[in-house]
Amino acid sequence: MDGVTVTGINAVVEDLEAFAVHLTVNARKAVQVTSLKIKRDAQSRVSGHPRWAKYPRTITYDTKVTPDGIEGEIGPDKSLKGQAPYGAIIEYGTGVTAPIPHLGPALDANAEDLIRGIEIAISQAIR
Repeated sequence: MDGVTVTGINAVVEDLEAFAVHLTVNARKAVQVTSLKIKRDAQSRVSGHPRWAKYPRTITYDTKVTPDGIEGEIGPDKSLKGQAPYGAIIEYGTGVTAPIPHLGPALDANAEDLIRGIEIAISQAIR
């Protein structure tokens, strides 16, 4: 019985490993850039409200690579003192206070930017 000889497989494996590394780095950059845009957008949407004057400064973002992918988290940092714990009340309102939607609309407004960023990350990783 004749065997099969495969040549060049090591180069393919190395290329795939390099692609994964480059894609992770570039995709994280895309998530970071979009997260920053969402943070700034949300801050601008809630800025100037007399009752919540200090709240916009509590909105932060963080990104991390996990085994499942890349995560971006944007919102009030409740470890900061001040008005951060009121984020949900501000966003959704209560029975006696009107909502000031800022995080949801900022996310919606920047979703296409994230898609473009991931597309760029893929194309750069292929090179």
